[in-house]
Amino acid sequence: MSAFIEVKNLSVDFDGKFVLKNVNLTVEEGEVIGILGKSGAGKTILMHVLRGTEHVGHITGEVLYHISKCDGCHRVEFSSMAGQTCSCGCGEKLKPYTVDFVASGLYDEERKDVTKRISIMIQRTFALYGDDSVLTNILNALTEVGYQGTDTIKKAADLLEEVNMSHRMLHIARELSGGEKQRVVLARQLVKEPLILLADEPTGTLDPMNAELVHQVIMNAVETRKMSMIITSHWPDVILELAHKAVLLDNGEVVDIGDPKEIVSRFMRSHAEIDVKKPDSFGEPIIKVEHLTKKFVSVDRGVVRAVDDISFDVYEKEIFGLIGLSGAGKTSTSKMLIGVLPPTSGAINVRIGEEWVDMTIPGVNQKGRASKYMGILYQEYSLYPHSCIIENLTESISLDLPYELGVRKAIQALKVAGFTETAAKSILEKHASELSEGERHRVAMAQVLMKEPLIVIMDEPTGTMDPLTRASVTNSILNAREKLGETFIIVSHDMDFVQEVCDRVAFMKDGKIVATGEPKDIVAHLMGEKDAVKKCKPGEKDKDDADKNKKGKGPGKAELDEFAEKDESKGDVNTDSGYCV
Repeated sequence: MSAFIEVKNLSVDFDGKFVLKNVNLTVEEGEVIGILGKSGAGKTILMHVLRGTEHVGHITGEVLYHISKCDGCHRVEFSSMAGQTCSCGCGEKLKPYTVDFVASGLYDEERKDVTKRISIMIQRTFALYGDDSVLTNILNALTEVGYQGTDTIKKAADLLEEVNMSHRMLHIARELSGGEKQRVVLARQLVKEPLILLADEPTGTLDPMNAELVHQVIMNAVETRKMSMIITSHWPDVILELAHKAVLLDNGEVVDIGDPKEIVSRFMRSHAEIDVKKPDSFGEPIIKVEHLTKKFVSVDRGVVRAVDDISFDVYEKEIFGLIGLSGAGKTSTSKMLIGVLPPTSGAINVRIGEEWVDMTIPGVNQKGRASKYMGILYQEYSLYPHSCIIENLTESISLDLPYELGVRKAIQALKVAGFTETAAKSILEKHASELSEGERHRVAMAQVLMKEPLIVIMDEPTGTMDPLTRASVTNSILNAREKLGETFIIVSHDMDFVQEVCDRVAFMKDGKIVATGEPKDIVAHLMGEKDAVKKCKPGEKDKDDADKNKKGKGPGKAELDEFAEKDESKGDVNTDSGYCV
């Protein structure tokens, strides 16, 4: 293989604060590189530097792309193709070039020629036209890259078939499940016929089965097209399975490069231990849900039962989990609990003090009375980009506090969200753009905690976190429950996190709760365990744990193929995507 990208002594700083320091890395043609590192290590910044389409801080060093190019049509190929005739039909020979993304300007023509053949999948972002069909999204992407073939529709259909989305081409994009959206995003990126795919946490917020499907689709595309790929993931297993070589980043520096097994092993040695014990019993019920139903009218699917007659209780100081595949109804349930989505039928009652409040009745003395004691961290959160972090945690969320008190509370909230005290103090004056995605996510979590809620709902709180940060957040949630007396409802696809933090879990499927019980049993149920799951109240132990605690097997290829053919988009429907009934 020939060297495709050479990164030499790359450093990036924001006002003197270095986020990358003397990074050296080589990517061969067709090679898959996996990048591991704790949140804030510099993974996402490195991806954006390699993408080369935006200004990223103050950069020094070299980022060299070794390519061959046609002088006639400006098409770029791998350097190993130098001397061959360009495939565009112009008759020109491909000539070798080297383009330095650091030395060249952002709008330099040679640099722009290279960036046209670079694709990226950005974490927690679905760059789709939400109101258009899947097919139209791909046709738009072909138009954007200037595709001039006479077979545009056939080309779009071929791309959708490549990412296993042919059965969804007429669906509206915003009505797709997370896994389906990510595959359409990949199809839009493949329109560029990329030489390299930069995949930054492409499956961070997906359930295990959808994540496996997306990983398979990505790797099939990489192998079929013989392109290079750099992938970051908070799941070390992904790096083990997909990467030829792994890189360990820490505080912006490359501390090791080599065999994925060795790098993953080194990364996991510092895995934080969960050091807070779960209680054996809890208080009285604080949330009661009875026969809750939510229906939507979808343009192409008619009446959809996003949530279908579910009932459950949550106890004071309990950490209650909602799990299930994408589209099971978890997010719709969480939105109804907090009062931002009205149910079609059923009851939601929340206890404030000694009185029960009906969340289905609007008004300051009903739903409004309870909602001010409840907080929610959405899966697709946002921070105010032009405000610094201390402002995001105070005045931006209407907390009018003296500056000193605001700083004190902000540091406390950031510590609960997983920052050390030193790190919390260091980011207060920074803007969101200067933080990693994982750090921004924890700041958003701190925003929720700043208002001192009694009940906290978290939708995918660890979706983009590495195992070390996840362990820190797990400890922080357990500590918040112990010291602040808060009750948590966790919606998550992260099965390790669910088992570590939750006291009790409900498994949702097709809008229904099909099992409720201890995390280890319900996770096994989700991953394919066939044994019955005994329903239990919090604090109770199953006498037959020793017999029933068998390790569930992961999904095999046959199961994944079958799953790909099923309607993954049953259940959760974006409230903007259909009519509520």
